Amino acid sequence: MKEKPKAGTPSYTLEELARLLECKVEGDGATVITGAAGLENAGKGDIVFLAGPKFRGALEASRASAAIIPEGESFPSLPVLKAANPHLTFVRAVELLFVPYRPEPGIHPTASVSPTAKIGPGVSVGAFTVVGDGAEVGEGAVLFPLVSVYPRVKIGAGSIIHSHVSIREDVRIGERVILHCGVVIGADGFGFLPNPDGTHHKIPQKGTVIIEDDVEVGANSTIDRAALGETIVRKGTKIDDLVMVAHNVDVGENTLLAAQTGIAGSSRVGKNVIMAGQVGIADHLEIGDRVIIAAKSGVTKSIPAGSFVAGVPHLDILDWRKFWVTAPLLYDLVKDFKKLRARVEELEKKLGEKDPAGKGKL
Repeated sequence: MKEKPKAGTPSYTLEELARLLECKVEGDGATVITGAAGLENAGKGDIVFLAGPKFRGALEASRASAAIIPEGESFPSLPVLKAANPHLTFVRAVELLFVPYRPEPGIHPTASVSPTAKIGPGVSVGAFTVVGDGAEVGEGAVLFPLVSVYPRVKIGAGSIIHSHVSIREDVRIGERVILHCGVVIGADGFGFLPNPDGTHHKIPQKGTVIIEDDVEVGANSTIDRAALGETIVRKGTKIDDLVMVAHNVDVGENTLLAAQTGIAGSSRVGKNVIMAGQVGIADHLEIGDRVIIAAKSGVTKSIPAGSFVAGVPHLDILDWRKFWVTAPLLYDLVKDFKKLRARVEELEKKLGEKDPAGKGKL
């Protein structure tokens, strides 16, 4: 079980960190570590990490008190922890050394909490937050100020809901979910049918949204409720800022959606998918497990598992790279073609003049 950081301003000896991070320590294990920093701006009490040999010069110039280095490296001039994955181990060290702000448990006097809502132990409800009828908030959850929780919403234990988040009726949020400022969960999906007179008839959006455990949703992202059934974001998925997930979409486990990605209605996204920034997915598509989609790609048809694609419309990454290697040459090729065509026409004209019967024409 991951140990929680110490209360207040955390500090650890290097030996303590080695035990908690399951690393081998070399050098002075009594060195006190009070913070974590990059190689260039570290100071006394900070721990840094060495990603590879090319950064040794920066480490030698660093004023850090200790470093996390690869298992095959040595650095006798500084106390070190040896790790198979220095970057991941460094991140775990930061988790121990950094305590993010969390308000104390309790309900702020300006909050409006329905008498039929169920508020678990250790919950914090911030100023001017609204919790509707029949809503449930699990143990240790945090609702920051100005959160709007509609009726019958369920929020799991340990979830953190930041300011200006709106969670619409009947939405279910799992445990340890993080919703950043401005997120909207459960707004109506964009569904309309044309009327004979040219107006648009709204399709009722009577479904819901399910956000499973350990999901994180970035600022100002939106996940729309289903027209019928459920829009689902499955456990472990991480969503960046300004992402749009439309109605009836199913996003698989441990998927990464980068900023300004948009997924149109009823598409299904597999497990461990990566969509880089500004990816667009058309409606009713199937994106297989472990697919990688490069930034600014437009996906217009389903993609099989394990693919790596790019471009608009999307191509296999190798074909896309070949195309863009040749694309800068196209202008010169067109000029050469025009010159050749003009030369052929000139030759045809000369041959026609020499042979009026046309027998010598190309």
